[in-house]
Amino acid sequence: MNYNLNSLLENADRRQSTFASIKNLFIHVVEEKSILIKAFIAMFISAGLSLLSPIIIGHVIDKYIQTKVYGGVLIFSGILLTMYITNLGAGYVQTKLMGTVGQNMLFNLRSVVFNKLQSLPLDFFNQNKAGDLISRINNDTDKINQFFSQSLMQFVRFILVMIGAAVFLLSINLPLGAAALSPAILIWLFTKVISPWIKRKNAVSLQSIGSLSSAVQESLTNFKVIVAFNRRDYFRDKFKEANMNTYSTAIAAGVANNFLMPVYSFFSNIGQMIVLTFGIYLIARGDFSIGLLISFLAYITSFYNPLRQLAALWANFQVALAGWDRIALIMNLENDMPVVDDASLHNADSTYIVSFKNVSFAYPDGADVLHNINFNLQRGKTYAFVGPTGGGKTTTASLIARLYDPTKGIILLDGKDIRSYSPEERTSKIGFILQEPFLFTGSVRDNILYGNNNYKDFMNGKLHEELVNSGLQSLIERFESGLDTKVQTTGEGISLGQKQLIAFVRTILRKPDLLILDEATANIDTVTERLLEDILQKLPPTSTKVIIAHRLNTIENADEIYFVNAGEVTPAGSLNDAVNMLLHGKRIS
Repeated sequence: MNYNLNSLLENADRRQSTFASIKNLFIHVVEEKSILIKAFIAMFISAGLSLLSPIIIGHVIDKYIQTKVYGGVLIFSGILLTMYITNLGAGYVQTKLMGTVGQNMLFNLRSVVFNKLQSLPLDFFNQNKAGDLISRINNDTDKINQFFSQSLMQFVRFILVMIGAAVFLLSINLPLGAAALSPAILIWLFTKVISPWIKRKNAVSLQSIGSLSSAVQESLTNFKVIVAFNRRDYFRDKFKEANMNTYSTAIAAGVANNFLMPVYSFFSNIGQMIVLTFGIYLIARGDFSIGLLISFLAYITSFYNPLRQLAALWANFQVALAGWDRIALIMNLENDMPVVDDASLHNADSTYIVSFKNVSFAYPDGADVLHNINFNLQRGKTYAFVGPTGGGKTTTASLIARLYDPTKGIILLDGKDIRSYSPEERTSKIGFILQEPFLFTGSVRDNILYGNNNYKDFMNGKLHEELVNSGLQSLIERFESGLDTKVQTTGEGISLGQKQLIAFVRTILRKPDLLILDEATANIDTVTERLLEDILQKLPPTSTKVIIAHRLNTIENADEIYFVNAGEVTPAGSLNDAVNMLLHGKRIS
């Protein structure tokens, strides 16, 4: 399945309506409905008071100032002051409430996106760069938060003020109001045409930010290699290229985002000129008063000034929609490895823990790695998979652990379709020790208990007792502070061999029915490797072990050896036969 997010974004239907995007986005603020209602009430109060001010000022000019009745001026000045103070309080309440909505939405949206990522298969992470995914979780969600916390209420308020101002303009004098509002039609048409272009420019800019994040993440993660090969220049050039691309797309997005502002200002000036010219003409005819003209000018300002602000807010809105499109791609993905009903319909031999039935496998957009594979693994036996690099050994092990599903055929675990097991059931049966295990920041204790619900509440004393019973205590003693030895992110500060020891202990404590070791002893000294072999012998007699290795001493005690190469998995016979196959890179007759 194609999980490449950039490819999916390029092939997405660009004709999706803005309304549809907004509707999907607002689903994630339903929980903040009560806060939103309060914020909208505060906004309506603020907008309503702003709209009442011009008509009151015009009334005061015509009735009190021109007639020199200054007592009325003082009364209405007090009323206006009260309105302004109330407007200030309503604006403060609205800002505070929307800030809360934005932060709550940011928290919830990031949680939803991260949980969605956790539900996707390994193939998704193979097709997408970690830096780009981090950018989507951090940067793109923050763009949405900024719109909700800073721009949404202003956006709605400006629209309400514009609608209210238009109503007052048309009610005061219909011909003058219609003439004053006529440039707004041209603004609406221009905005409708230009908005998709602005959204595309911002989408490209956000994508380039994700690429820059990927370049930084790649160089920092592999900094040891950079230093070892003295290739700082290579990563410096890669970063410069990514940074320049981000700069160029950001400039293009900035031009697009600011393109509306001067156009809106131009039409705003045209509208004011129409009001001033037509209004003076009406006053000269005696059909209009000076107070009403001042009110009219105030309303036309209330109509067109928000348009200038909307130009900037509309750009923020397009940025948020572009960010939402990138996030929505993740939200809409479905795991192509669901749990299914057992439809194997095979009368599997109970002595087999794993069976491959006509299994073929190919990576997305790649050639077949395995072709029509058939083999059975019996309980309690030790199997070795050998073969040249790239022959398909790790792929075979990954299929056994259901890190991938076969493109054809079926895999049985304990006589049932492996796809019918829940992830919890499957991982309780299968242990997988990788060549380069991943460790988390914390202690040795935290890492060996990771994902093990049976021991999650164990204190050091109880855990020590369990380690002794499992024959693993001697491995823990190889760490300076035992279980309390600190482990930094990805295991920095301890050797690769120690990382594998932690992964080994972590897996053995789960007592899996099937244990897969993918070059798990490649970075361990011979003495420790012998110790690990002794511990493996203490596993229950029904435990099955699958060993992927290049070192012959690792596989010499295997009950059966399989040679994996060119898409085939073939019984190798004796150790000498396996050696000959490795030397010649093909099956011997």
